[in-house]
Amino acid sequence: MSTLRELKSRIGSVASTQKTTSAMKMISSAKMRKATYQLQRLSPYRAMVQHVISHLLVTDQEFSSPLIVTRDVKHLAVVVFGSDDGLCGAFNINLFKHLLTTINKAHEQFGSDIKITIIPVGKKLTKAALKIAGDGLQVERTSLNTRSTGNELNELSAMLRNRFLDGDFDRVEVLYMHFKSTSRQLFTREQLLPVSYESIAQQMDARAAAEPCLFEPDANTIFNSVLPLHLRAMMQEVFTESAASEQASRVMAMQTASDNAKELLDELNLEYNKLRQQSITTELLDIIGGQVQR
Repeated sequence: MSTLRELKSRIGSVASTQKTTSAMKMISSAKMRKATYQLQRLSPYRAMVQHVISHLLVTDQEFSSPLIVTRDVKHLAVVVFGSDDGLCGAFNINLFKHLLTTINKAHEQFGSDIKITIIPVGKKLTKAALKIAGDGLQVERTSLNTRSTGNELNELSAMLRNRFLDGDFDRVEVLYMHFKSTSRQLFTREQLLPVSYESIAQQMDARAAAEPCLFEPDANTIFNSVLPLHLRAMMQEVFTESAASEQASRVMAMQTASDNAKELLDELNLEYNKLRQQSITTELLDIIGGQVQR
């Protein structure tokens, strides 16, 4: 009977785990839907900024801005977006592996003496990045986390822009997981600074050519005013994409855990029923044996 009690206890524990993982999956699903909704809300702002830039580019004027100036890369800043909490599968592990790959590629492209500053967002990646710091590789902590507000994110964007303009950073890149669907997130590496003139030209809105505009005071001044907005919109989109990908990874991890718990629960119930049947059969045989002896 002690074996039956132990099995019953294990069944209760596994059943409780299954309920917990199912509840966590529902919570993560709600957070993922919230993040995808925020992505949809960001789209009009990003589209409007791009529309203004498109109107400027169709004028065929020469634009100058310190934010698009390229220079020899001696100091690279890498902003990597991870998570504060665990239980999200291989989300942070994959990001850290891609971070190491990015560092190796930077050494190959710009030389072994390049200085690299990692700016991790999220406790998990911050802890991992601190372990590899040293030898030209430094980690800068930031107050930004996965629950930060838009104002805090804008402060990070402004800090990166100012340090690039001051010559502290020669190039700024962002690493994050791009949200495609609940079961699919793609690692993405984008150059934030200097702003790629060719990249924004490729995203030019075709309707801009058919909508002639007058610029006041002049196109170049407006171009310099819109570029910071472009950077801000890009950072907000990256941050929200990462948040959606984190929750999607957690949904899949909790689904897998729930499925495994259900499978284990079925096996334990089957074993429990077998032992219970054997116990009942043994008791019946003892009763029958006693009656025969009489």
